[in-house]
Amino acid sequence: MFSFAKKAMLAAVAIGFAGPVFAADIMEPVVDQAPPVVYQEAADYGGWYIRGDIDYHWSKFRGADYIVYGPPPGTNSFTEGSLKSAFSAGAGVGYQINEHLRTDVTLDWLAKSKFRGATFGDCGGTPCTSVDTTAYSAWLLLANAYVDLGTWHKVTPYIGGGIGGAHVKWDTLNNQICTDPTDPTTCTVTEHGGGKGWRFAYSLSAGASYCLTRNLDVDVGYRFSHINGGRMFELDAGGGAGPGFDRGLNVHEVRGGLRYSFNGNSKCDEPQVAYEPEPVYTK
Repeated sequence: MFSFAKKAMLAAVAIGFAGPVFAADIMEPVVDQAPPVVYQEAADYGGWYIRGDIDYHWSKFRGADYIVYGPPPGTNSFTEGSLKSAFSAGAGVGYQINEHLRTDVTLDWLAKSKFRGATFGDCGGTPCTSVDTTAYSAWLLLANAYVDLGTWHKVTPYIGGGIGGAHVKWDTLNNQICTDPTDPTTCTVTEHGGGKGWRFAYSLSAGASYCLTRNLDVDVGYRFSHINGGRMFELDAGGGAGPGFDRGLNVHEVRGGLRYSFNGNSKCDEPQVAYEPEPVYTK
């Protein structure tokens, strides 16, 4: 009997020690908090792109002077002059250098802006006024650089500038001279051939682009362009006046267009996961 009691006691002691061991084996593992997921922005910003734009522009006429052969000979100036607004369109090719810098070359066709001006002078000893009508159009060729200021929700504001030249063409100028503006019978019309030629030009611009797809952006902005002065019209057939030279044009444009990037634009991508750490388990 003593032997049986001894064996029972030893068995109870063994079970008492084994219980905590088995409990530890079946306990749920404790998961430590994993380090946060680390994201990185894609870094593919470079590549060639093409663009197409349309705009609505209005031009500021900065005055004009012309030669008068007399009597008396000398130089006369327009007392007033204004230009109508018009539409235009353009295209270009460029390169995105990095996240914040890009360049392109653009060629824009500025459609005809109608001109109406007036002069006051002497017509054979009699004071007279004139009404002058014509129109100008131009090709504007610019090499541009832009600074992209950052991207927020796929919107990228920018500023930029360009330098180049403009080929300006004036239509025939109709010069209607009246000794009495209230009496059409006192009016005569003289024509002057329009002047044309290349001139220096520069521009300043600001706007924003929105990423439609990885390859396509819509671009909306404003551009100011200054075109230097040049020949506006030629000597009239009677040899009384001309040539005339305008003092330059200031062109204000509201522009909209599309840019297509051949290599894609990472600014349109969502942030990419650099790595995601494995959970750490402890017992």
